Amino acid sequence: MKRLEEILKLVSQYEKIDVNTLSETLEVSKVTIRKDLDKLESKGLLHREHGYAVLNSGDDINVRLSFHYDTKRKIAQEAAKLVQDNETILIESGSTCALLAEEICQTKKNVKIVTNSYFIADFVRNYDSCKIILLGGEFQKDSQVTVGPLLKQLIQSFRVKNAFIGADGYDDALGFTGKDMMRSEVVQYMSQVSENIVILTDSSKFQKKGNVRNFALSQVQRVITDKEISSEAMRKLEQAGISLTMV
Repeated sequence: MKRLEEILKLVSQYEKIDVNTLSETLEVSKVTIRKDLDKLESKGLLHREHGYAVLNSGDDINVRLSFHYDTKRKIAQEAAKLVQDNETILIESGSTCALLAEEICQTKKNVKIVTNSYFIADFVRNYDSCKIILLGGEFQKDSQVTVGPLLKQLIQSFRVKNAFIGADGYDDALGFTGKDMMRSEVVQYMSQVSENIVILTDSSKFQKKGNVRNFALSQVQRVITDKEISSEAMRKLEQAGISLTMV
């Protein structure tokens, strides 16, 4: 719903905003705003305190969903255009990837989403239009994903056209980077069974550097990001022959 996205955009902008201001800005009743805030809080996208909507803080995926939400939603909508009805795809963990899964379940039919993210599986659990195939393995409770050798064995059963991957950071020399060695191994497993690696990331990640390489630029076929990406990063991607889409 567009109004929910507008609320998240305002909360992200101000970090803390009162119900009266939201009601006046969006020209709906305070009762409607409170119901909207209940929905957003139930999804972990913000929290409420004494008449205010407050931006979450921390680093788990529920929290990360609320940062740059409007941009991530637009990236997810663009990425969903690459997916056809009845297709099988791979989606790795990450906040933008979770929004992609939701967008697919809202707009496509009978898509099979293969993922190692328990968060994503739960995030789209109420949709009947897509099927989730959840990969097993060693469970990382903070990121709510599976990793390790069992996952590697399971993922080798699949062959897909597109794998959609998030990024924690970027480095001109290393390419796209992550924060966790075992999760970085997972995306390499995904690349081995996918024709195309599609990176979904907002432009702020191009100003950060993760600890571990996820993909060299030569391994990536497409990047979907926003228009705030720097001209230097844009030039590097284009030189590497990567198809770049900016929303």
